[in-house]
Amino acid sequence: MMNRNTLLRWLMLPLLAVLALANTASVPQGYTLDATASNVSAKVPFFGLSSKTARFPRMQGAVTIVPGAPERAVIDVTFDATAIEAPDEVTLARLRGEKFFWVEKYPSVRFIGRSLKMASATRGTVAGELTARGVTKPQTLVVTFDADPLAQAGKPVSFTGTTTIDRRHYGMKSYQLIVGNKVDITLKARMVPR
Repeated sequence: MMNRNTLLRWLMLPLLAVLALANTASVPQGYTLDATASNVSAKVPFFGLSSKTARFPRMQGAVTIVPGAPERAVIDVTFDATAIEAPDEVTLARLRGEKFFWVEKYPSVRFIGRSLKMASATRGTVAGELTARGVTKPQTLVVTFDADPLAQAGKPVSFTGTTTIDRRHYGMKSYQLIVGNKVDITLKARMVPR
């Protein structure tokens, strides 16, 4: 016959196991963006007939996802505005200049997402703030993951995020008869566990 202490230990084991699993499920999972497999593009209407796309190939960032609590996720991505690429030299010079990104004064663009709301296992929205040209505005990123990010602890995860901004809100008001005001931004990123 078991003594009282032994019996208590046997009764507590299942409870401790459940608590251990619950704690593991809510441990934040940290990721670093794989810069070699990540980029940002910005597409803007041109003369109302076509569009031009600029790319930001150099970026860095970190992502933290909390399984069971996606609302506590943090996405912090900075891309190098000085490395911007454009389809032609005239456009590139204008984008780097004072009337657009003014890269000499503002060499980076940053998005900080502070909450992930999942609509399904692989789709959701990230509410946060975008800072460009020294101006910070609230912005929501619509994200699609290649796999459920809440179930990928310890594995790489890729996602695509899209949003549309009004460039005038960030002080880029020039050439309004030529260049559209709405800019479609696409972020493609691969997250690697750290």
